[in-house]
Amino acid sequence: MTTERPQTRLPRAAATIAEVATAAGVSRATVSRVMNGRDTVDAALAARVREVAARLHYRPSTVARSLSLGRTETVAVVVPDLANPMFQQVLRGVTGAAGEAGYRVLVADTAEHAGDEERVVLDARTRCDALVLVSPRMPERALRALLPQVRPAVVVNRAPDGTTPTLEIDYADGIAQIVDHLLGLGHRHLLYLAGPPESASHLRRLEALRAAAAHRAGVRLSEMPAGATVEAGYAVAQDVLAARPTAVVAYNDLVAFGLLARLNELGVAVPGDLSIVGFDDVELARFATPSLTTAAVPQAELGRLAWEHLRPVLAGGDPVQDPAPIRPTLAVRASTGPVPPSVRLARATDDGVPRADTAPLRDVAWRLQDGVPAAEATAELVGESTATHVGELPLARYVTGADLPPVHAPRPYLHPVHTAAGNALTDVSPVDHRHHYGMSFAVPVVNGTSYWGGRTFLRDEGPTLLPNHGRQVPRTRRAAGAALVEDVLWLDEGGEPLLREDRTLEAHPWGDARAWVLRWSSTLHAEHGDLRIESPATNGRPNAGYGGLFWRLAAADTTSVLGEGLAGEQAVHGSRSPWLAFVQRRELASTTLLLVQPPEQVRPWFVRVAEYPGAGPALAWDAVTHVPAGGTLEAGLAAVLVDRALGADEAAELAVRAWA
Repeated sequence: MTTERPQTRLPRAAATIAEVATAAGVSRATVSRVMNGRDTVDAALAARVREVAARLHYRPSTVARSLSLGRTETVAVVVPDLANPMFQQVLRGVTGAAGEAGYRVLVADTAEHAGDEERVVLDARTRCDALVLVSPRMPERALRALLPQVRPAVVVNRAPDGTTPTLEIDYADGIAQIVDHLLGLGHRHLLYLAGPPESASHLRRLEALRAAAAHRAGVRLSEMPAGATVEAGYAVAQDVLAARPTAVVAYNDLVAFGLLARLNELGVAVPGDLSIVGFDDVELARFATPSLTTAAVPQAELGRLAWEHLRPVLAGGDPVQDPAPIRPTLAVRASTGPVPPSVRLARATDDGVPRADTAPLRDVAWRLQDGVPAAEATAELVGESTATHVGELPLARYVTGADLPPVHAPRPYLHPVHTAAGNALTDVSPVDHRHHYGMSFAVPVVNGTSYWGGRTFLRDEGPTLLPNHGRQVPRTRRAAGAALVEDVLWLDEGGEPLLREDRTLEAHPWGDARAWVLRWSSTLHAEHGDLRIESPATNGRPNAGYGGLFWRLAAADTTSVLGEGLAGEQAVHGSRSPWLAFVQRRELASTTLLLVQPPEQVRPWFVRVAEYPGAGPALAWDAVTHVPAGGTLEAGLAAVLVDRALGADEAAELAVRAWA
C-alpha cells in the first residue's frame, strides 16, 4: 500500500504593487505615490488605494522605496557600549523622536574598541541616511578627519568643532557640584576611579577634578585606574580601601555600583565609612543599596536633541545652532554623608597642634640624629605632613589608625619601622592580607569582637566575614624621653568599651653596632567584665593560634627564621623559644629583626615565612585565654633591628640584653 505524502502548502507571496493597482483600478505609479505619502493624488483616490493595500496586506519594498526616494529613511546610532544604560537611554531618545518622523534606527556597538570605531562608523553610514555618534572613543584628530566623510552626523558628548552639530556636556560644572557637595560634608581626601583612557569624557572629568582640587584649600585628590563597568568597580574595592580616601568619585554609575557591591560584601559601611558618587544617573542609580548620589545627565533628552539637529539637515535645510553645554544636575542620595567622626576630629587643631579635648592623638616618630644612634632619642609628636629634616633618619612612626576601614579593625600601629641604615622592616595592608598593619596589637576574637580585621574563623564554617570589628582608641598620651605611655580603650563593634589597656612604647640605641631596640609593653584591664580571648586554633583550625602583638615584615629577596636551637618556619612555629630572628636580604643589604619576649611571659610563637613574613607571640595558641573581671593580662615584645645578618649565637646573646 502506498501512503501519499501530505501536500505542503507554500505560503502565499505578499501582494505586489501590480495587484494593488489592478484591484484599485489605478496605475502602479499612483500606488507608489500614495504609499510614499505624496500629496499629489486626489484624496478619495488615495483613500481607495490605501483600503485595497490594507485588504491585500500589501507592504512596500523598503529596498525599492529607498531606490525610488534616494534615501533609506534610516539613521544609525553608534555607541561604545550598548550594555551601558546611559547609552541605552540616549538610543531610546533618538528612536522615539526619529520614529515620529517615520525614520528607523540602526544600532552599532563598538564594544569599547577604539581601534575598530572608524570602520564601524563608515560601515554604518553606507546603510543609512545619517549618523549619531555617541561618546566616540577615537582620538580627536581621527574623529575630525572622519566626520567630513560621514555627514550628515551629530556628535554627542564631545567638544564642538564649529562644523559638525554637537551636543556637549558641561563636565566642569558637574564635577564642581560633586566636589562642593563632598567638601560641604567635611571630606578632604577624594579618590577618582578613572574611566577608559580613550574616553574623552573621562579625560574631561579628570581635568575638572584636578582643577577643582587645586583651587580648594586642603583638598587631596588621588587617582586610580578602573574602567567603565560594574566588574571594574568591584575589582578595585580592596585598593580603594588601601588608599584610605573618605570619598570616592567614580567615572560612571556602573563603576560605583560594582564598588558598592564589593564594599557591602566586605562589611564597609557606605556612607558611614566611605562616601561614593557616580556620574550619569542611569535608571538604576536610585534603586542601588544605598541609593547613589550622582551627577544626572538628561540621557533620553540628549537622544531627542540629536534627532532635532539631524532633522533639518535631512530635509535639505541648514543645521541648527549648537545649544549651550548641557549642565548636569547633582542628585543627592544616600551614598554620601558626613566624613567619619574619627577623621573629622583628627582635623580639629589649634594653630596646627591637636587639642586634647577634641582631637584624637596624632602620630609619633622616633628619630636618629645625623645617622648615628643618639644617646637621648626622644619621642616627638609630629603632624601628618611633617617631613624628615636634613641629617635626620626616621626610625619608626606610630600611627593612630583612626582612618582605617572598620573591616580592618582600626587600631594604632607602627609603620614604617626602619633599621639605622634606613631599611624598612614593616609592611602595611599588603595584597595577601589587607588587614595587616606593621606592628600592632591584633587579636582575632575578644568576647566575640574582632581586633584582627577581615574574616573570623567559625567552627564548622571556616573564615566568615562578620560585622564584628572593633577598634582601639588612644585616649591619653604622655612622652618621657624615648618612651611613650598611652591609655587605650578597646571598643566593641557597637562602640561600647570592652577593655582598657596601658601601653608603653620605648626606643633605645644599641651601642655602636648600628642597631636599636624598640619595646612594646601592654597591660589589658578587664574593667568591663570577664574577657574571653580566642583564636582560629581554639575554634577548630589547627596551628592557627595567632593573635596578640604581631609584626608584619616587609617582603625581601630571601627570608629565613631562627629560634633558640631552631631553624626554619616549621621548627619555630608553635615553639616557646624566648626569641626568634628574621634574617632578610634585599639586593645588597642584609638585615635582622630579632623579636624577643619578656623573660617572665614566654608564649608560643605564631610564625609565617613561606606565605608571607610575619610573627608574634600567641595569646590563645591552642586554648581560650580567660581574664576574670577586674583582672589583667600582660603582653610584651622587644624588637632589635640590625643592619646585618645575625647568626644563632649572636642573636641569642643580643636577646638576653633586649629587655635589660
